[in-house]
Amino acid sequence: MAKKAGTTSRTLRHYGDRGLLEPSRIGANGYRYYDQAALVRLQRILLLRELGLSLPAIAEVLAGQRDTSAALRTHLALLEQERERIGRQIASVRTTLHKTQNGEELMADEVFDGFDHTVYEEEVTERWGRDAYEKSDRWWRSLTDAQKKAFMDEQAGIARDFAQALQDGLAAGSDAVQEIARRQVAWLSSTTTPTKEYVIGLGRMYVDDPRFTANYDKHRAGTAVLVRDAMEIYAERNL
Repeated sequence: MAKKAGTTSRTLRHYGDRGLLEPSRIGANGYRYYDQAALVRLQRILLLRELGLSLPAIAEVLAGQRDTSAALRTHLALLEQERERIGRQIASVRTTLHKTQNGEELMADEVFDGFDHTVYEEEVTERWGRDAYEKSDRWWRSLTDAQKKAFMDEQAGIARDFAQALQDGLAAGSDAVQEIARRQVAWLSSTTTPTKEYVIGLGRMYVDDPRFTANYDKHRAGTAVLVRDAMEIYAERNL
């Protein structure tokens, strides 16, 4: 079951310990067995994890949604929305590649289609307050297309440097990695005034939230953990 779901037996045991996915029965030999209802429940757990929910949040969702069919319809709608957004991003990158190769003029609507930062409005407001979202939103909208691209490129470069540091076996507290962390905090200061608590909390979110983890680990698995540790050390030393 774990193999088919793309997870591990250890994860299934962890879900069981958290009360998320109890075995349907346990055999005399200690083997755990899961029936059809458990399979559907595991699918819901994995879908919610992909949407970025923490395990406590998933437990609340599962406890509040007794109607499995209704819950799955909600999941399906969310996945279809994500598919549509990713499709727009793919089309945007293809257009950018084609026009760049042919020396054609690019339009902002083409370059940034599918990259709408406002989709995180509710989440940012919940985590850091309405003022934080409105300030960052005003700042983003004030940028030219070239400035937006430069901002995104800068972060991509920082992420690649963290991944290279991990490959080189550098420790989070080393001078080289701390310099990358300094650049990361400087990049964050474009939209906010980074406090010690903010930087540490954000670093932890890079590991706790699968969406952010994927953004760093796409360069090299484990990069998000290095970023988290480096940001915490930097914050403790400098903020």
